[in-house]
Amino acid sequence: MSDHSDVLIIGAGQAGAQAAISLRQEGFAGSIRMVGEEPDLPYERPPLSKDYLAGERTADRLLLRPPAFWAERGVEILTGVRITRVDGNVAQAEDGRSFGFDILIWAAGGHARRLACPGAGLGGVHVIRTRQDDDDLRADLRTAYRIVIVGGGYVGLEAAAVLSKAGKDVTVVEAQGRLLARVAGPEVSDFYRAAHEAHGVRVLLDAQVEALEGDARVAAVRLADGSILPTDLVIAGIGLIPSVAPLGLDAVEVDGHCRTTLPHVYAIGDCAAHVNRYAGGARIRLESVQNAVDMAKAAAAHIVHGDAAKPYDACPWFWSNQYDLKLQTVGLSVGHDSRVVRGDPTSGNWSLVYLRAGAVIALDCINAPRDYVQGKALVERGARVSPELLADAQVPLKSLEG
Repeated sequence: MSDHSDVLIIGAGQAGAQAAISLRQEGFAGSIRMVGEEPDLPYERPPLSKDYLAGERTADRLLLRPPAFWAERGVEILTGVRITRVDGNVAQAEDGRSFGFDILIWAAGGHARRLACPGAGLGGVHVIRTRQDDDDLRADLRTAYRIVIVGGGYVGLEAAAVLSKAGKDVTVVEAQGRLLARVAGPEVSDFYRAAHEAHGVRVLLDAQVEALEGDARVAAVRLADGSILPTDLVIAGIGLIPSVAPLGLDAVEVDGHCRTTLPHVYAIGDCAAHVNRYAGGARIRLESVQNAVDMAKAAAAHIVHGDAAKPYDACPWFWSNQYDLKLQTVGLSVGHDSRVVRGDPTSGNWSLVYLRAGAVIALDCINAPRDYVQGKALVERGARVSPELLADAQVPLKSLEG
């Protein structure tokens, strides 16, 4: 006999929490149960590589809503429960419990990808994905000075900024030829490399980790070229493995209303591959707060209103804080065929505009919030604007028609 609910939400992160909130906002009156693998109530993840890692925010200030919020709205939350299999209309937990449902919202996100090289199991090797990951890392950092960060993406660079400001000796090891290679143009990559090096961070590009060395604990990182990096601690920021196996699928693909190919099962957030017009109509996964929130809203609306609900079509946005630099991105630069530098990068306040076939598809805005806000409209319209006008930072983007 399974414990039944009208809507079962697997995953108590940003997507799962927003799904429960949106269901109630849309007028859903049935029972809602949210099941989370972590011991915490729903909380924000982005601060884990920023102000929570820096000790500038407490755990209670990470919570998306206070505990009473969920009870007041009739949302039951079970924490510390890992779902291992979904069979028909029943979700099976690792501890033997089973949870029946009429509708399932799969919002399980994913797990941090870990290093797979020899020595990866040594002590002192960390990832940043959960609050517990951060708490373990912060405890280990008390006695660590030399830090090697593997991965030059958002998480790795945000951690590098926090730790270098804390006085640590930081080295970033990136396998590709530039930082942020998957998400930003070379101009942004070069800008952030210079910013990190100005703060004392050593950046190694085209560098592959061959092994971690040490006895019980990591003491060095050996690279493929034979060089050795002595270290007290390693952080791997090398991506996410989507949590989809319990659904019996290799990947979770959803339609415009976030429905999977499984009956009565929706999927939202980091793990859900969807067709995105801002990616030129490609099917992609987006790991962002924006995507989690907007997919949750779309799924909840469809559950309540059926096909009358608007499909998911939100413009993507992201942000990253490093030192005194706030990077705000709108749109997706994938597939761009030209770029325009807007403003002077040496001023520290500038933007990079991405175009495809003459249309604006994305902007990276560094300490340029006005460009970010006004540029969103250009991206949503696919505006066609002359590169000369885009390059002139004195011309407000809102004045440009396309």
